[in-house]
Amino acid sequence: MRKALPLMIQGTNSDVGKSVLVTAFCRIFIQDGYSTAPFKSQNMALNSYITIDGKEIGRAQGVQAEAAGVRATTDMNPILIKPTRENESQIVVHGKPFKNMKAGEYRRDFFEKGLGLIREALSSLSNSFERIVIEGAGSPAEVNLNDRELVNMRVANIANAPVILVGDIEKGGVFASLVGTLQLLSEEEKKRIIGVIINKFHGDISLLTPGLTWFEEYTGIPVLGVIPHLSNLNIDAEDSVILDQYTHKQDKTKDVDIAVIRYPKISNFTDIDPFLVEPDCHIRFVSNADQLKEPDVVILPGSKNTIDDLQFLKETGLMDRIISLHDRGHTRVFGICGGLQMLGHSVNDPFHIESSTSTIAGFQLLPIHTTITEDKMTTLSEGLLCSPDSPVLVTGYEIHMGQSKYEGAYTPFIRTKDSFDGCVSEDGRVIGTYFHGIFHNDLFREHFINTVRRHKGLKDITGRISFNEVREKAFDQVADHVRQHVNLQYINEKMKEFQKSEITK
Repeated sequence: MRKALPLMIQGTNSDVGKSVLVTAFCRIFIQDGYSTAPFKSQNMALNSYITIDGKEIGRAQGVQAEAAGVRATTDMNPILIKPTRENESQIVVHGKPFKNMKAGEYRRDFFEKGLGLIREALSSLSNSFERIVIEGAGSPAEVNLNDRELVNMRVANIANAPVILVGDIEKGGVFASLVGTLQLLSEEEKKRIIGVIINKFHGDISLLTPGLTWFEEYTGIPVLGVIPHLSNLNIDAEDSVILDQYTHKQDKTKDVDIAVIRYPKISNFTDIDPFLVEPDCHIRFVSNADQLKEPDVVILPGSKNTIDDLQFLKETGLMDRIISLHDRGHTRVFGICGGLQMLGHSVNDPFHIESSTSTIAGFQLLPIHTTITEDKMTTLSEGLLCSPDSPVLVTGYEIHMGQSKYEGAYTPFIRTKDSFDGCVSEDGRVIGTYFHGIFHNDLFREHFINTVRRHKGLKDITGRISFNEVREKAFDQVADHVRQHVNLQYINEKMKEFQKSEITK
């Protein structure tokens, strides 16, 4: 029976690059011949990933599994927390909704159940793989939460994992954050720290060397690597904080201007990632009407709370502005999942599952009515585009609690095995679908962009790049980059040492 060697990546705070480093180590270990699985015990995210059996996990763990060349399972993320409204989240256990809980209730009532889930998932992975790369969350030094935390040092103890602590130098004060975090750990927890990595470095490494020397002398803990900032990395982001790097300004040098609406509960915004590698497309995120300008395409992405985000669009004037752009014939509108629901006549929540509002009028651009239900659809999907000039096979995944009914005659978007998905307006300039990942289909994306280009009097561009190939190259790129800048031999030796030591329960 296998007994996997674990390695855990923790950070001084959120957004230090833990997810990307776990992705890199997953690819490094399989390159070196080890069957490898990612693991994150508890993930709070609105970006999801659907496993082959139709279960929902954090998107980062799904992507990390792809980097490791294995199918994602719910053992890789047994607990997913999806914020729904103020101080309340949907708790997803092994890929299925468990219940909605407030933060205090979750902390008080879920702790023991969570511990059991984590132990079982780690045991299952440990018996199936040779390496497990574990991702922490936030900081292990959250002293107000640590007595009942389920994602950092308690998980390291259960897995008997050596821990690498990561600091982000871009944020400033990296030595203070590293030292401060170490000082707030117990002596037993400090023993798990085998070293630190300084991430996202810019500039001349010689200027940092005195600080590295000081840190090692002061703490007695080695610096395992300084990783230079790696830009334009085509690996899915998980946290919406990544959206802050995108401008809302138009780029006149690109032929196709695409505005993605950033509402408060935006989810699965990685649906637009394939446009980022298209040379003629400019993606920007907008959150108010003044930023919108006159884009060629407006994308309404997924939402974890369709009614509240629809209300946001009304209050900010974005709804009226988008409708006006459409009515003038200038802009195409594309809605995905929650965005599809918004484009219809109404969204109804009679049981107040998402909102205290029972019903709200939509954009009135597609002939559908949506009702929010307790039953959640999570599935991998495929079908043929209904468009007569582009009847190609497309794949995607669905995650939604709403059921949409169509009113009168309508043009479906996709023909599935036993039904239809989505809707296309009579003029063809408004499209809605429940298929997340629709733009990851290269042939459809090419067709869609060329339709926009023709509307602008521009020539088609054919033979566009395969986004799957882009992702595979990105996995290799980040693995090679990290391998070059960390002491991998030392890390491997420490992983073996910890396996020989007594497991701390």
